[in-house]
Amino acid sequence: MSEALLAHEAIWRFACFFAVFAAMAAWEVTSPRRLQRIPKMFRWSNNLAIMILDALVLRYGFPLLAVGLATIAEVNNWGLLNLIAMPVWVAFFISLFVMDLIIYFQHVMFHKVPILWRLHRMHHADLEFDVTTGIRFHPVEIVVSMSIKLATVLALGPPVLAVIVFEILLNATALFNHSNAKIPLKFDKILRWFVVTPDMHRVHHSVIPYETNSNYGFNLPWWDRILGTYRDQPRNGHLEMTIGLEQFRSQIDLRLDQMLIQPLRKQTHSSSESQSS
Repeated sequence: MSEALLAHEAIWRFACFFAVFAAMAAWEVTSPRRLQRIPKMFRWSNNLAIMILDALVLRYGFPLLAVGLATIAEVNNWGLLNLIAMPVWVAFFISLFVMDLIIYFQHVMFHKVPILWRLHRMHHADLEFDVTTGIRFHPVEIVVSMSIKLATVLALGPPVLAVIVFEILLNATALFNHSNAKIPLKFDKILRWFVVTPDMHRVHHSVIPYETNSNYGFNLPWWDRILGTYRDQPRNGHLEMTIGLEQFRSQIDLRLDQMLIQPLRKQTHSSSESQSS
């Protein structure tokens, strides 16, 4: 199984992405958590367009991506884990945990550093919260994120299989925890101890700044609990909470051209606002 995954990792990643996307989209239609008022065709066409643009930027902007660098690092014994003798399965799980923790800190950084918040706020400016919100990122943010990921792979030296599995898990959980899928509350309470659920991450997309600056996890939910950034529920409840940012409330802001130029528009400060709220 691992050899087949390594040989056709791009196909596996795309297949997993498509399967999870389709499953979440179907779940949202059959059992939505919140009523959506903005036409789905309008939002989805623009969010999918930014995803395609992001994919093109990565394809033509980087000579190699995380899996390729991990392969080179493994052959040349680059990175910490390639220098320490340990069972492969131990290195595999260490890699998954460390890479996920790096994603958590990266997410916090994108909120706390003003120039990075200019990029990341486009993700938060979506006026609805569904599976396509999980693919809505500014291309420059994607470049910065990939650069951090490559630096992590180079320093850590994770097994190639761990990088592939982590990429698949990260994409899948991002689609899952941004979905508008309704999960029974009792089950959600248990599930969020093991993975970030839609109800948990939705709080992070609240218009209220101190809620925006919480629940940073994408995959594993433990870092928020350990590091004090966990918030159980939104102040106004999931059905009444307002999604997005105060500064960008027009449907025009959801267009692709407006998303691309948004970092150049008037600054909003995620972290400083939270201190005054």
